[in-house]
Amino acid sequence: MITLRKSSERGHADHGWLQSRHSFSFADYHDPEHMGFGNLRVINEDRIAPGSGFGTHGHRDMEIVSYVLSGELAHRDSLGTGAAIRPGDVQRMSAGRGVQHSEFNNAPNATTHFLQIWIEPSERGIAPGYEQQHFDDTAKRGKLRLVASPDGRDGSVTIHADASIHAALVDGDERIERALDPRRKTYVHVIRGSVEVNGQRLDAGDAAKLVDERVLTIARGDDAEVLVFDLAP
Repeated sequence: MITLRKSSERGHADHGWLQSRHSFSFADYHDPEHMGFGNLRVINEDRIAPGSGFGTHGHRDMEIVSYVLSGELAHRDSLGTGAAIRPGDVQRMSAGRGVQHSEFNNAPNATTHFLQIWIEPSERGIAPGYEQQHFDDTAKRGKLRLVASPDGRDGSVTIHADASIHAALVDGDERIERALDPRRKTYVHVIRGSVEVNGQRLDAGDAAKLVDERVLTIARGDDAEVLVFDLAP
């Protein structure tokens, strides 16, 4: 079964310095029909105005993945990490038993556009941690590139959750086909462009929830970038 989540149906928060689209219930946006999907809890598409950002705040017991689309995100945390996250980078922060961090767009004239993703961990109260890897376009062109996994295989970042994330770039005649375990859940989020997912057309910001499906097909892309989540039942 395939269920579409259209971009226009997502929650929206306008904070002036921050424009955010919520795929699932978050902060003041509450939709009992969209509380998460499997152990995927948050996908926020955020745009941070120049010279603005999230001041120091805390998290706990969540795997947080940042995927920058344009601009640059400056990260600082209570673990002593200081990093710049740029397009192609995937950052993982394990909040564990507690961490403080901040995220800023220090550019004077450019908006930072990124996805903030939260996945529920397999175990609570672990030591907090940080990891960041870069994945260039070549690695994602016409194929699913593993960018996050429970065991960090193939150079992916390690998330402490029963989940994995693949990224792909699909255009023209490029076609991706992948066998699925029907006992698990699959979530496909279109970052940009448009593409067909199992015959259903999706545009930027759209998503597809796949349950009891045995095959995932991604094809007929128009400058598309997608994330594919393999999630616990």
